[in-house]
Amino acid sequence: MAAHNLATWDRVLRTFAGIPLVVIGSFLGGYGGIALAAVGALLLVTAAAGWCALYRALGVSTKPLARQSP
Repeated sequence: MAAHNLATWDRVLRTFAGIPLVVIGSFLGGYGGIALAAVGALLLVTAAAGWCALYRALGVSTKPLARQSP
């Protein structure tokens, strides 16, 4: 399993953005609605997993490094 690369704030933001996109996309229907709902679902899945493939490909991580005790 891949290491988490999403910080808590990033996961919360993705959740709050993903839910309305899924709901609005479901009500709109058509190809645009499906695309909108798919983007929302992708945000929800990455938030739940704590891992984003695009971040991995770009070498980005919003998760803070664990502090080392002396």
